[in-house]
Amino acid sequence: MSENMHVTWRKSSYSDGTGNCVEVASTGRVVAVRDTKQAGLDPLLEFTGPAWRRFLAETKGDAPR
Repeated sequence: MSENMHVTWRKSSYSDGTGNCVEVASTGRVVAVRDTKQAGLDPLLEFTGPAWRRFLAETKGDAPR
């Protein structure tokens, strides 16, 4: 994700008040995920749309086996 690109980060609804938060942003080209403890610095995980949907399905246990 380009540092010059402005995106809106959304905090996970599963985040608690202890600072253990995950944020997600979409550019239309990629979905980026970051840890809020990094204060906006790298590392980021980047997924294509299909890879993001597969990741979510796998983590929810909904992916076909």
